[in-house]
Amino acid sequence: MNGDPRGPQGPRQGRGGPPPRRGGGPGWTNQPQRSPTPPTPSAADPRRRPGPPPPGQVPPHRVPPPSAQPTRVLPTGAPQQRYRQAEEYRPPVQTRAPKVRRPRRWGRRIKWIAVVLLVALVGWCVYLDQNLNRVEALPAESAAESSGTNWLIVGSDSRADLGAEDQERLGTGDAAGQRTDTIMLLHSGSSGSVLVSLPRDSYVPIEGHGSNKLNSAYAFGGAPLLISTVENATGLRIDHYAEIGFGGFVDAVDAVGGVDLCVPKAIKDPKANLDIQAGCQELDGTTALGYVRTRATAGSDFDRVQRQREFLSALIGKATSPATIVNPFRVVPLADAVTGLITVDSSDHIWNLAQLGLAMRGVTNGGVATTVPVGGTPTIGGQSVVRWDKTRASQLFESLQKDETPPESAHGP
Repeated sequence: MNGDPRGPQGPRQGRGGPPPRRGGGPGWTNQPQRSPTPPTPSAADPRRRPGPPPPGQVPPHRVPPPSAQPTRVLPTGAPQQRYRQAEEYRPPVQTRAPKVRRPRRWGRRIKWIAVVLLVALVGWCVYLDQNLNRVEALPAESAAESSGTNWLIVGSDSRADLGAEDQERLGTGDAAGQRTDTIMLLHSGSSGSVLVSLPRDSYVPIEGHGSNKLNSAYAFGGAPLLISTVENATGLRIDHYAEIGFGGFVDAVDAVGGVDLCVPKAIKDPKANLDIQAGCQELDGTTALGYVRTRATAGSDFDRVQRQREFLSALIGKATSPATIVNPFRVVPLADAVTGLITVDSSDHIWNLAQLGLAMRGVTNGGVATTVPVGGTPTIGGQSVVRWDKTRASQLFESLQKDETPPESAHGP
């Protein structure tokens, strides 16, 4: 009993004894055993299965691309609270980059176009100015003084620039030398424009040649002597001079496309190659030249100077009208014809001719058009001449000298 502590069923399991072993052999027990805790796999272990992500973190394989990230909208009224919104997965939208439009630079284009047009206009004006025919017309010394601006407009009957065919077509004849068929005095100033016809047969003193017809001064000494004679007879200082011949007159009329004029009576004059009916009509260059030259009417020279004033006003009015100025097919030929065939003083320029046109428009628009007052038409030295009415003529020229509108009593003839 006090011998072997093991009984018949084997050794007694006591404290400090060896653990029981599984198996069918000695030392195994029939009590259930607990499974050992598996070792924790390391991060490098390929067999490691990822566990659940921390709270609030989306698994890496579920994170959408940046373009599809949902927009979290926090409701107003609780900015300090944190809200979790269900994630919405939207497929990325393929959008084309917006086309960048360049601003239209119309302002700069218009500016350059205006500069080019201005340069072209200036160049054209310089060309026209250089193309003017100039002579020393104004006398070197003049004692006459007056206010405003005075032009002496002369229509020369010289045939020097006309061939035999043109002389026959225009009915000018082949007379030699040069005379003036038309002499007009144009005054412009604060009182308006006044156009005065000076009959070519006016009997006036001519320096160095006694008293003679006014147009004889042009034949004796050209434009300078004619201007000196007009200044001495009127007391007005002549500031500018313009002369145009037969050919230039015809070309100027044709360049503006003809001139509309109302003819009061029918005129037939073989000497002027004119056969015109009464009524309002358009006159071409050839017909217009015969119309302003003919004397085949009852009033002879006095009717002629009146027709010359009327036609010249109509011609200048059409030449300076907007319909002509904005039409390059009219203004260019007109400018070339006028500048190529007109003669001015050496001090005149193209802008002075523009002032002449404006002054002539002033005559048409409310100005005065008259003839120097006539006192009689005696015959002196075997030729018919025109004597001025000294009292009324002095009243007319004194008004112009003071730049005042002449009274109706000073109107001629």
